[in-house]
Amino acid sequence: MSEEQPKTELERKAREWLKERGVTLNDIGELVYYLQSPYHDTLTMESCLLNVDKVLSKREVQNAVLTGIQLDVLAEEKKLESPLQETIDTDEGLYGVDEIIALSIVNVYGSIGFTNYGYIDKQKPGILKDLNDKSSGKCHTFLDDIVGAIAASASSRLAHSAANDEELD
Repeated sequence: MSEEQPKTELERKAREWLKERGVTLNDIGELVYYLQSPYHDTLTMESCLLNVDKVLSKREVQNAVLTGIQLDVLAEEKKLESPLQETIDTDEGLYGVDEIIALSIVNVYGSIGFTNYGYIDKQKPGILKDLNDKSSGKCHTFLDDIVGAIAASASSRLAHSAANDEELD
């Protein structure tokens, strides 16, 4: 399956920045598959990727992606003021703003997204494990939560589609 062509400059930039930070749509699709395969015997990666594309076509998702990635980059470059620099650098557990941005994405597809997000954030499968590896020298304080939220939202969209609440395409 080929991915959707971005319809706006904002969407193009959000997709580009995800890729530049080492996150592919296939990585996110694998997370969707991880979340939904226990509930769908005939689930395909194509269906997972279609739902990832649909989530990424939402303006509020694109804004969250760009905001979070920019904050991660600024932290990597040591361009934030203290104590925010250290808080984001270390992904301090009680900070919570990274999760709030992620929840703005999850909210797009209803309450099932919250449970999907909480589960995948705790499990950290696939790309989420890589993004949480502090030894890489990269700061992904926001990105790991954003990627998990995109996957949770795509998973929610897929679940609603399977229940005939929403069209698949």
